[in-house]
Amino acid sequence: MQIVGVEVGGGSPVFAYTLGHGEDPHQRAWEDGYKIIRPLSATGTIEDLVVTVQVTPHGRLVNPRGPQRTRTMIRGLNLSEAEPVRRQRVAAYAIVVSDRGILATEFSDRTAVPGLWSLPGGGIDEGEGPAHTVQREVYEETGQHAEVKQFIDVQTDHWIGLSPTGVIEDFHAVRLIYAANCHWPTDPIVHDAGGTTADSAWVRPDRWRELPWATGAKSLLNRHAPNQLRLWRWEQQQRLA
Repeated sequence: MQIVGVEVGGGSPVFAYTLGHGEDPHQRAWEDGYKIIRPLSATGTIEDLVVTVQVTPHGRLVNPRGPQRTRTMIRGLNLSEAEPVRRQRVAAYAIVVSDRGILATEFSDRTAVPGLWSLPGGGIDEGEGPAHTVQREVYEETGQHAEVKQFIDVQTDHWIGLSPTGVIEDFHAVRLIYAANCHWPTDPIVHDAGGTTADSAWVRPDRWRELPWATGAKSLLNRHAPNQLRLWRWEQQQRLA
């Protein structure tokens, strides 16, 4: 996946690189002298995906921190003896809003965090763009039809753990986050049964903070959910006006 930084939309790149294993775009941009203001676009398919971000020079002294910290999700694992398989997975997720609230999915016991809740989404398939991934995954995991609105964030994580098939992986998660709406919400149903999603639900706008969210999802919701809920209410008022 290529990361391109521009100071204004449509401007010439101030940096462009392939995101390496374990790298975080925000940290990399900072160490290059820039702060990411916001993501602008994610174009192409998984084979040639380009993520463009708007940046501004921060003008501060930079002390490189090195690779993104890797945590171990397997108790008692001796890293000097283990040989994890390196895997970078680029996936797309969405904060989906409707009259019924925010759409959530529950991790199954095939994951390291069963019982925690997250955002609908998943890995980008071959030949697929991230916005299409969101629509496909939302339907597979919840049975809802999502209207993708905007690319709003990039999030990464890096850990060593067991894959759903039991393989020890040095796993680099790269998540492209979208805002989406659902104009005809129904009772959620998991079509992709037996996978990493155990359940799905609409969470009321005034109750979403009470759910036991996975760390990454909680961070994204704290940052974006209030604004997305306000935008949804404003759009509904405009439709009725």
